[in-house]
Amino acid sequence: MTTTKNDTILVTAGTGKVGRRVADRLAAKGFPVRIGSRSAQLPFDWEDRSTWGPVLDGVRAAFVMYTPDIGDPLAGEAIRAFSELAVANGVRRLVLLSARGEDQAATAEAAVRESGAEWTVLQAAWFNQNFDEGVFTDMVLAGAVAFPAGQVLEPFVDSGDLADVAAIALIEDGHAGQTYELTGPRLLTFGDAVAAIAKESGRDVQYIPVTGAEFGAVLTAEFGMPDEEVAGMIDIFATLLDGRNAHVTDTVRQLLGRAPIDFADYVRDAVGAWK
Repeated sequence: MTTTKNDTILVTAGTGKVGRRVADRLAAKGFPVRIGSRSAQLPFDWEDRSTWGPVLDGVRAAFVMYTPDIGDPLAGEAIRAFSELAVANGVRRLVLLSARGEDQAATAEAAVRESGAEWTVLQAAWFNQNFDEGVFTDMVLAGAVAFPAGQVLEPFVDSGDLADVAAIALIEDGHAGQTYELTGPRLLTFGDAVAAIAKESGRDVQYIPVTGAEFGAVLTAEFGMPDEEVAGMIDIFATLLDGRNAHVTDTVRQLLGRAPIDFADYVRDAVGAWK
């Protein structure tokens, strides 16, 4: 199936770090885009299935990103139901953003693979943009990034690279049935990443390795996260941060014909967010 410029493409989580970049890439190429978010003119909410049918009307391809996390216990069943409804409504191509090395995401990935649509799964490393648009932003501004990553090495990937790959998978042929493992070009510890941000921004910010239990206590005390959700997040982090992802892939270069964005380049461009 070729996606044509007459085909509407749905981008779920379309106002987030990755989704809005995917939408921008598609719009720049002349494709009609429908933003899937609670605040959109036609609202979309993973927790409200009555919103699914309307946003799928007339859509032929969809970028699927489950929030808050693809490893959430509710994600697999929700994505299976959404994918089945999408295919029944005429969607022919699904591109799922998943997490690299996250065992908890397997059910959600299987749901898309078994949907009957042309599918592509993007397994992504930790995003660079988590430091200026996401979970670590307030920590950077407060001067301490406390996280249970120890000294594990991570090939941070840029959301712009993810968006570029997602866009071609949505509109070009040749990606159906593929699972792409996407990383940045080199390995860094979380301490390395925070040190690079401190140096470039001039901020006094430190990385503080903590245990999963200590991080969970912060989620409970400062964010009011329920115990069950805290336990799930700790389990996901323990899986992702056990060293299994401490290697890079060349997939971004192969797909885009250029090197992936380096963390140092990301920091240089994002430094204004921390000043």
